[in-house]
Formats: sequence, structure tokens, C-alpha cells
Amino acid sequence: MVKIRLKRMGMKKKPFYRIVIADERSPRDGRFIEQIGYYNPMEKPAEIKVDGERAKYWLGNGAQPTDTVRVLLKKTGVID
Repeated sequence: MVKIRLKRMGMKKKPFYRIVIADERSPRDGRFIEQIGYYNPMEKPAEIKVDGERAKYWLGNGAQPTDTVRVLLKKTGVID
């Protein structure tokens, strides 16, 4: 199954996340299919950028977002 999830990047205590499409069997920071955006919680307010068109494409093809990614997609208006 394909998941839309976060990939952790950045230095220690300064996380930065990429929103990626990945097979659920691959490790958290491992191999992924496509990057569709990023999330930076260290900024005030938090910086979120998502390619809505690609996110809708993957959701239409059966990709399941994780709980955190679902909240981020709602904040950006990609899903209701």
C-alpha cells in the first residue's frame, strides 16, 4: 500500500519534514516515490507547502495519508 507521510530532515533539535509518497514497507527516512511538499514546524507560524495537484492525484489513486499529513492537507485546503 502507498502512504503519504513525513520524512524527517534537518539537524538535531531542528526538525524539517518533507511530505513524500512512499511504500508503507520502506523505512521512515528511506526510499520514497515522490516528494510533494514540505513542513517546517520551527518557523512561527509553521511553514507548510504542498503541491495540491499531485496530492489529489495520489489520493485519487488510493494513497492513504498518515494522521499528521491529513491534518496538514486540511490546513492547506487540499482535502476537506
